[in-house]
Amino acid sequence: MTGAATVVLIAGILVLLGVLGLLFALRLLRREVKTLSRIAAQLDAQSMGLLADAHRVVDQAALEMERVGAVLESTDSVHATVDQASRLAYRAFANPVVKVLAVRAGAGAGLRRLTSPRESDSTEDRRR
Repeated sequence: MTGAATVVLIAGILVLLGVLGLLFALRLLRREVKTLSRIAAQLDAQSMGLLADAHRVVDQAALEMERVGAVLESTDSVHATVDQASRLAYRAFANPVVKVLAVRAGAGAGLRRLTSPRESDSTEDRRR
């Protein structure tokens, strides 16, 4: 065999080994792609379930927010009604209560004067 034939034979063997290596790498890559595809399908199924749960939770939260809004509106209405009622009660009872307290204070002072010994007689005696 000549030197050129030897070089061609060695080059052919090296190319064959390279092709076999590439086929082996391609087989490993294909196996990994299948594994990744299976994992992606599982993640897709799980994410769809989680997404449905998230939609349900968001819908429930929106419903609860509407209910809270209605309760707040009712609370504001009750607050305004109580505020108006307290103002009305103050206007209705403030003047009569003050008058009753004034009459009571005046009556108490009058009773004290009537029941206490007359100091005015003793002061008149002193003046004479």
